[in-house]
Amino acid sequence: MDKGAIKRFAVSARNKLMEAVNQKAFELGVTKDAVKEAEVYQDGFLINQKFYKKYEIRQRERLIREIEQKGYDQVIEEVAYTWFNRFIALRFMEVNDYLPTGVRVFSSIEPGKTEPDALTEVSMLVDELGLDELKVYELQDANDDEDLFKYILIKQCNKLGEIMPMMFEEIEDYTELLLPNQLLAETSVIHDMVTMIDEENWTKEVEIIGWLYQYYISEKKDEVFASLKKNQKISKENIPAATELFTPRWIVQYMVDNSLGRLWLESHPDDALQEKLPYYLEAAEQPENVIRQLEKLKDPNLKPESIKFLDPCMGSGHILVYAFEVFYQLYKSQGYREQDIPKLIIENNLYGLDIDPRAAQLAYFSVMMKARSYNHRIFNSAISPNLHWIEESNRLTDEDIDNFAENSDIRGDVKTLIETFKDGKLLGSIIEVPDINLKVLKDQAQSIKEKETDDMFVVDFKINTLPTIERLIDQAIILAQKYDVVVTNPPYMGRKGMNAELGNYVKKHYKNSSVDLYAVFMEVASHLVKENGFIGMVNQHSWMFLSSYENLRKTMLQNHQIYSMAHLGTRAFPEIGGEVVQTTSFVLRKNTNLNYISTFILNYESKI
Repeated sequence: MDKGAIKRFAVSARNKLMEAVNQKAFELGVTKDAVKEAEVYQDGFLINQKFYKKYEIRQRERLIREIEQKGYDQVIEEVAYTWFNRFIALRFMEVNDYLPTGVRVFSSIEPGKTEPDALTEVSMLVDELGLDELKVYELQDANDDEDLFKYILIKQCNKLGEIMPMMFEEIEDYTELLLPNQLLAETSVIHDMVTMIDEENWTKEVEIIGWLYQYYISEKKDEVFASLKKNQKISKENIPAATELFTPRWIVQYMVDNSLGRLWLESHPDDALQEKLPYYLEAAEQPENVIRQLEKLKDPNLKPESIKFLDPCMGSGHILVYAFEVFYQLYKSQGYREQDIPKLIIENNLYGLDIDPRAAQLAYFSVMMKARSYNHRIFNSAISPNLHWIEESNRLTDEDIDNFAENSDIRGDVKTLIETFKDGKLLGSIIEVPDINLKVLKDQAQSIKEKETDDMFVVDFKINTLPTIERLIDQAIILAQKYDVVVTNPPYMGRKGMNAELGNYVKKHYKNSSVDLYAVFMEVASHLVKENGFIGMVNQHSWMFLSSYENLRKTMLQNHQIYSMAHLGTRAFPEIGGEVVQTTSFVLRKNTNLNYISTFILNYESKI
């Protein structure tokens, strides 16, 4: 994989998209400092000498509302990132021939042809994408390839939204309005993507999506850390850029092979399967009393579909994608039909959360592409992966609570749910969910969705508010249940970088680990994993010896057995320069009775 080319494109793409989206906002009379009044007519509006259609008035109004709530810079960043995600997702799908239409959007299957097949084969897309044939003819007659291409692109995204709604949400909103101009130009992001990254980089593995994500946020990460040196705390909007770090595949394999893999092989010894786990470590020789205890933990009736695997900081989904590969082998070893396995894994086994919506979208996409690589008909099935970004409830009001509860006795639970996820994007997976009846809330949400009504207030609530409450319920369910395996690369953020709200929260709820978020997530993982379940993690090694982590060490070692630990030292993450960050990766089992003899490896990478 040519990481140099991938990085050059991703960094350039962010700058170009930010500039292009800024320009589109300016054309709409929206800048950081002011909003220009539009001349509104019956069939549209006029601004900066350009006429826009009637539906675009609503899009512009929503854009203005979003800016009022989030700030101009944040909205522009989000829109640019959304289009980046869609561009790279479509590129991955077209190169791997995963698009249901079979027609490339950004390039051509014919060598040397510069025009996208979507333009030259548009007649093949009319029925597939629901294009307006008259509109297509009008744009072709006017030689308006730019608008025709935009039209096809938006329709393709919306069509993919039917099978991957989290990645390709319906975009009949301000995001569409801010779609950059000149997408067919040689200076465009799309042209760069097609020419700067060789196609073979897109076909090797979906891993390219993770690297694109990391490199896209790399300049933002530098900006955040530069501000931190000036004693500016990290805001919740900047936490993803500051903390997201793509985990090298071999570290992922070590963690998953020795947690999920070990859980399975413990009850289902299989030499052939073990050979397919390249980083699986043979256990040290154990005393007789430990062997007897381990025998009691074996479950010969353990079935693949009963194992729940969580990554609470999933980023772009690299850990989940490899866990998918391991689960596939588990199912296959038990004789399941190969075409059934991908759907079973997505619906039964994999769970993930992240505070960054764009990262969560890419994780969702990566898992779906991994499923597609095993089953070419996977898109024919209705699948809802248990992967979510953490939604926050700050915008919801008492009136929203009343509208959802509908005068029933669930109002208290709804109110508690909403209070729990205030500042959800700041706290993420460290939020502890109180004991509320989430099943009843989920049933209520479904009841409201299915209710037929002409009441415009109810219709407005269903469209604009209910989806947020549904996301709150879904993420609460994930955080409330227990898992057989929890594996993650947690965020690294010391107390110095935390703003007041985050710092106060971790000191109150995670007193023993509040020095750094990575340590907090050791406690979080312990809360989320079942008794006798496995935890796999990679974090800084300072928790092992600094006095500020003494209570954390005692608590973790009293309640968990270290099965193995690989002290990685410096440069385990190639993207982190210097000798400052030293890391260790380990696998724990939540058990207080075993006197298990652990396996420790120093400078693990050098032994590969």
